[in-house]
Amino acid sequence: MLKGIGASDGIGIGRVMLVVEQSLEYVPKEIADTDAELARYQSAVEAFCAETVEQAEAIRKSTGDKEAEILEGHIAIIKDPFMNGEIENLIKAHQCAEKAVDQICQMFIDMFNATGDELTMQRATDVKDIRDGLLSILLGVQNVKISDAPAGTVLVTGELTPSMTAGINKDNIVGIITETGSQTSHSAILARALEIPAVLSVAGATTCLSSDEQVIVDGNKGEVITAPTPEQIEEYASKREAFLRERRELENFRGRETASADGIKYELFCNIGTPKDATKAMAADGEGVGLFRTEFLFMDRNSLPTEDEQFEAYKQASIIMKGKPVIIRTLDIGGDKDIPYLGLAKEENPFMGFRAIRYCLKNREMFKSQIKAILRASAFGDIRIMFPLITAVEELRMGKELVEEAKADLKASDIAYDENIKVGVMTETAASGVIADLLAEEADFFSIGTNDLTGYTMAADRGNGDVSYLYSPLQPSVLRMIRRIIKCGREKGIDVGMCGEAAASPMMIPLLISFGLTEFSVSAPSVLKVRKNISKWTKEEADAIAEKVMAMTTEAEITAYLETIV
Repeated sequence: MLKGIGASDGIGIGRVMLVVEQSLEYVPKEIADTDAELARYQSAVEAFCAETVEQAEAIRKSTGDKEAEILEGHIAIIKDPFMNGEIENLIKAHQCAEKAVDQICQMFIDMFNATGDELTMQRATDVKDIRDGLLSILLGVQNVKISDAPAGTVLVTGELTPSMTAGINKDNIVGIITETGSQTSHSAILARALEIPAVLSVAGATTCLSSDEQVIVDGNKGEVITAPTPEQIEEYASKREAFLRERRELENFRGRETASADGIKYELFCNIGTPKDATKAMAADGEGVGLFRTEFLFMDRNSLPTEDEQFEAYKQASIIMKGKPVIIRTLDIGGDKDIPYLGLAKEENPFMGFRAIRYCLKNREMFKSQIKAILRASAFGDIRIMFPLITAVEELRMGKELVEEAKADLKASDIAYDENIKVGVMTETAASGVIADLLAEEADFFSIGTNDLTGYTMAADRGNGDVSYLYSPLQPSVLRMIRRIIKCGREKGIDVGMCGEAAASPMMIPLLISFGLTEFSVSAPSVLKVRKNISKWTKEEADAIAEKVMAMTTEAEITAYLETIV
């Protein structure tokens, strides 16, 4: 058996088709005729764009508009004046087109990967796909045709790229196995859109699996069963039928209120990264946006977005959500999330450094421009402001003072905005948990960011394999911190939501019901499943579970118990 990350639910039983990347090696060389080399590069870009349009149309037919937009975004990226200009500048400096494409794309890949943010890191995959596509054209390399895969095929590849999925016939592909990727990567998003079971990050998959060997892909557990016995095939065929029945039943939760078994109502929101993601939230039956990450508006460019550009983005998201709440997190950048044009200093420990609200408060004009854009957009819907990485009351006060300054500026210019806009705090550090009672006196709402809260509370980097055993929201210390934040918020009469990955965890849901959480914010594909899981529990049942869990002393003990009840 091979282990990985279950990124697209379901069971697939079939035979392996290995999709091994073709070599894109080249010999860098100086170019004398730069005009001819520029023409060669521009011809490759045109061919890449034409091919990508065809691929996007293929995906649109097989999965829909939202997934096609991922590929259409590749055209926008390569045509971006900054990226395209930097590549052309290198060619004008006598570098060959291959080297220019490789170098500039790698710069963007490194920049996006350095953020540590799952959604931002997807951009690195996009740029890698663009780079490989351009290099394939420049080098004349022909890629494997996935469209030729026979019925009952399990695709095994290093990385499932958006362009690769264009050739997938979902009637023939029964499973996907990759060596890289996460639950929020484009590989996972596209596999889920195609409704194909997928297990990602299976180390050495392309070398330890052979073409035409039979395997079982368990996308629920993140397992690949090799050389299955007839008994295992029969067992997993039954599991597959049960899963398909459950998927059909989930549709019964579309259009319903989110409520516990005893009728307590909750808000079920979505996390988004761009205005277009709001469309996905609506399609998924989300009841609002619990976290709009604004970092994307500042990336893929060589200067700060203007106030008007930001206003249009926030306004668009609000209009798409048709009056439903949209919580906009102010810029969470700095240290670990580098944007070249900001000229951020390198830090030895960026996660403990000059980032998020700390950076924004030191760059008041930039911060005020963003706040004014959010305020202007608030005239078009229920928009709320959320400050990230608050660790002290004075940070919240300074942020609120800037909001009042921005309001005064808009009022003087006779520009409409919501005078009663809510200003909240993303509680994602141990400090914010300890002073949650003080913050609740001055914040309009809390949203718990469990990803960072877990890391900061446990002093454990989730990307470090040596300490990954500590990185779990089910650690007793993290659960106590979550319970305290919710208790402090509720005692002061403010709403408390959760926008970290734990909000969608079936094991966490009864605990969060018991603690008194009022809002869950999850990825769009998780909405119906979370609504169903919330509907399973009464408050009394959840309290009984929480009482047992909070008396336990280890994460392993807690996990083992919760696995028996969900």
